[in-house]
Order: sequence, then structure tokens, then C-alpha cells
Amino acid sequence: MKLDVRAFAITCGLLMGLGLFLATWWIIILDGSSDRMTFIGQIYRGYGLNAIGSLTGLVWGLVDGAIGGAIFAWLYNALASRS
Repeated sequence: MKLDVRAFAITCGLLMGLGLFLATWWIIILDGSSDRMTFIGQIYRGYGLNAIGSLTGLVWGLVDGAIGGAIFAWLYNALASRS
């Protein structure tokens, strides 16, 4: 069974982007927005625990998740075809 690389990449991108967006808003709702640097903010430039940062995280998550999903699906297909 082969994975559709494009569909898998889109799915991973959406899950990661929306997951980071929703997690950011969950923290904002519980603790309020903050300007302090987070670990994810060190990796994703422009990300922070505020409204603009959540949108930046959404975009970074979409891109990063799509790239990671595409690499995973491509590698899976390459290894599955050898079996």
C-alpha cells in the first residue's frame, strides 16, 4: 500500500498548523497573552503567546507539517516498494 504524498503532506500540515494555533489560544485563554520567549518561539520566528503569534504559528505549522509529512510519505513509499 502506497501513501499519496500530496494528500499526506496537506493533512500533516493542517494538523500541525491548527494544533499549534488551538494550543496557543488555549494557553491565552487560561493564562493570558504574554511577550516572553517560548521554546517554540525560538524555532518559529515571530511566534508568541498572543493573537499575532498564533497566526504566525499557524503558518509555520502548516509549512513545517507539510514538509515533514511529504518527507515521511515519500520515505515510506520508497521503503514499502522494496518489500
